Amino acid sequence: MAVKIFVTGGTFDKEYNELDGKLFFKDTHLPEMLKSGRCKVPVEIRTLMLVDSLEMTDADRQLIVDQCKKAKETRIVITHGTDTMEVTAQVLGKASLNKTIVLTGAMVPYKFGSSDGLFNLGSALAFAETLPAGVYVAMNGRYFTWNNVKKNRKAGEFEEIK
Repeated sequence: MAVKIFVTGGTFDKEYNELDGKLFFKDTHLPEMLKSGRCKVPVEIRTLMLVDSLEMTDADRQLIVDQCKKAKETRIVITHGTDTMEVTAQVLGKASLNKTIVLTGAMVPYKFGSSDGLFNLGSALAFAETLPAGVYVAMNGRYFTWNNVKKNRKAGEFEEIK
């Protein structure tokens, strides 16, 4: 069975406007990233939203939970902004969906060329295929359980709480 990928936005999918120097969303880069990474995992991609995670609402998070519940796939990857990724992971974890759900993102936009996004996406797919049911955050080659992860803003990386 395919891995379902839900796109929600975040730095992963941001682009740079050379005229005003701002980051913006146009479309997801997932198909291009999967092709570039020579991915052979069967996937089904669905864009739920393209938002900065700092602007994500409770209603947005409920939409993510609802879509994970409705998905026929039992293995799901969610691309998400890193600023509130652990909040969404907690909401999903408390929903007890009995699926393997892995959230991932990037610190640098994919379009910048030096992004960690491609590596994180590949790791998330591998974790989604191998980890037992539960909710996880996958960043920088590591995975964390939904109830034991935080973003260390000073170091720019994710780490265990305990």
